[in-house]
Amino acid sequence: MTFALVIGAGPAGLMAADVLAQAGHRVVVVEGKASPARKFLMAGKSGLNVTKAEGLAAFAGQYDAGWLAGMLRDCGPDQVQAWCRSLGQDVFTGSSGRVFPVAMKASPLLRAWLRRLAGMGVELRTRWRWNGAGFDTPDGVQELAPAVTVLALGGASWARLGSDAAWVPWLRRAGVQVADFQPSNVGLRVDWSPHMARVFGLPLKAVALRAGDLVSRGEVVIGAKGIEGGGLYPLTPALRKGAALTIDLFPDLTRDALQARAAKLRPADTAPNRLRKLGLSPAAVALVMECLRPLPPDLTVLKSLTIPHAGLRPMDEAISTAGGITQAALTDDLELRALPGTFACGEMLDWDAPTGGYLITACLATGRHAGLAAARRLGNGLAAQ
Repeated sequence: MTFALVIGAGPAGLMAADVLAQAGHRVVVVEGKASPARKFLMAGKSGLNVTKAEGLAAFAGQYDAGWLAGMLRDCGPDQVQAWCRSLGQDVFTGSSGRVFPVAMKASPLLRAWLRRLAGMGVELRTRWRWNGAGFDTPDGVQELAPAVTVLALGGASWARLGSDAAWVPWLRRAGVQVADFQPSNVGLRVDWSPHMARVFGLPLKAVALRAGDLVSRGEVVIGAKGIEGGGLYPLTPALRKGAALTIDLFPDLTRDALQARAAKLRPADTAPNRLRKLGLSPAAVALVMECLRPLPPDLTVLKSLTIPHAGLRPMDEAISTAGGITQAALTDDLELRALPGTFACGEMLDWDAPTGGYLITACLATGRHAGLAAARRLGNGLAAQ
């Protein structure tokens, strides 16, 4: 009996398996780890942000790959919310537009999804690690002969959870063009002086950050390794290129308003006291004293405070990665030109986006697109030829 093989049991792979099974095909999913969707579960530990409720044009504009637009149109914010509800997991939209399951965690959604897949006859084999030819399994090396294959092996971050990019050399040897992976949505390395240790773990709230032409507003956290947080992550593309980072600690004040406020301070006050009286938090005061000593007379510099940094944190600390299988290596169906009958989806593909629901939505959208294409190929009887 012919069957479809999906390699990788993250959101993209499970979505591909879902649509293949709905089309009436036998599906086998193999996963290198002992359990499926480990990165998905980790991402949901602090609240699973599945998508963002905004217009499709604005949503698709957050990606650096325009060729995803059609896939996001077919599986965008509205469809992802409907998919959650189809699994018995209601969702809500936060004040920022981010959409979360009411349960907040990923595990209830994943359990419901796996039950549905099992009910459709999808077979999940764990501890089956692809080696480029066959599979290393608890029972030794195994080989399979699927009619079609969907690759959903992830990117190159969080290797301990399965996304280790071990597949890159295998596909390159087969003639598939793969752009080098780079970290995305990751912290920035800053070599702090010892006095900063007292504010490690404290946030800088409602600040505006700039790197190159990119501007972001949000919250970041000062840590022992540097700076990280949602306010920083959208700047990753510019920071990868070596752009300087500046922070506006008073984004709601004009320079004139800040200068007027600073003029009321007592010159005899110590620098930390002057900063506190301006309204800065302890973390912000420490940051200013770290980066701007002695304190200059003109405090409007606090609207563009330069943070000396040593580049991005390592790729394995990144939430996601840029790079992967290039658009040129794929057909419009996400089939590998060099390997007919093999499709790819998820973070294996060369696209980048910020956090905020964009990452998971694109994995689901590309998984759906690849799965539907593989189902059509099976239905046409082409894969067996």
